[in-house]
Amino acid sequence: MPERQESENGLENTIALVTGANRGIGFEIARQLAERGVRVVLSGRDEAAVETAVAGLREAGLAVEGLQLDVTDPESIAAAATELETRHGRLDVLVNNAAVRIEKYGKAPSEQTLAEWRETFDTNLFGMVETTLALLPLIRRSAAGRIVNVSSLLGSLTLHSDPESYTYSDTFKALPAYSATKSAVNSWTVHLAYELRDTPIKVNSAHPGYTKTGMNDGAGDQEPPDGAVTSVELALLDEDGPSGSYVHAGKVLPW
Repeated sequence: MPERQESENGLENTIALVTGANRGIGFEIARQLAERGVRVVLSGRDEAAVETAVAGLREAGLAVEGLQLDVTDPESIAAAATELETRHGRLDVLVNNAAVRIEKYGKAPSEQTLAEWRETFDTNLFGMVETTLALLPLIRRSAAGRIVNVSSLLGSLTLHSDPESYTYSDTFKALPAYSATKSAVNSWTVHLAYELRDTPIKVNSAHPGYTKTGMNDGAGDQEPPDGAVTSVELALLDEDGPSGSYVHAGKVLPW
């Protein structure tokens, strides 16, 4: 995927917000963007955890600032949008990374509770959509806005039905609500990309890869820095990059 060409002064005039960024893949996305010179607003629902994450990156000399943002709280979303407008007046990159996995491994799909479905959708889909809608006016002010929705291979119905895919297993069939939210994230990506097709804004879904994080109980075949790479690439796409795509490591994935 072609990345945005850096100007003589680098990317320091690019403002990016990463949600759910105080740990795991979100933290690595924030770190890698900041290492490229982007001014990163690192956000999360736990203000103390956000401050700790920001302090660590600043100690490394990176241009990062913090912002409390709970994507399940409309007042928090509205306050964050107001604060971003006050600080920067626009937003160039939005990485919708915040997500939860609360279903229990080892259960059949029909054994997962409706309460778990609702809580999962509140964060992974409704929270992402509400955050995007609140920040879209600021993204429209960017010369080249980028929206990256962190999805998952579990969002692919094609691969969920493929016996050769690792998603075709008791382990991942125990996550019907999580998987459904990521399928919905992909659908939202396609719809929003269509709406914005005649603007400079690009909207894409990223599969990070099976990454060793707390969400996976430490399981996975790659480390968090690897899991951040695709989202960072999509955040920095140049004008010839795709929009409305679902990718991992430069490869288009089946819906």
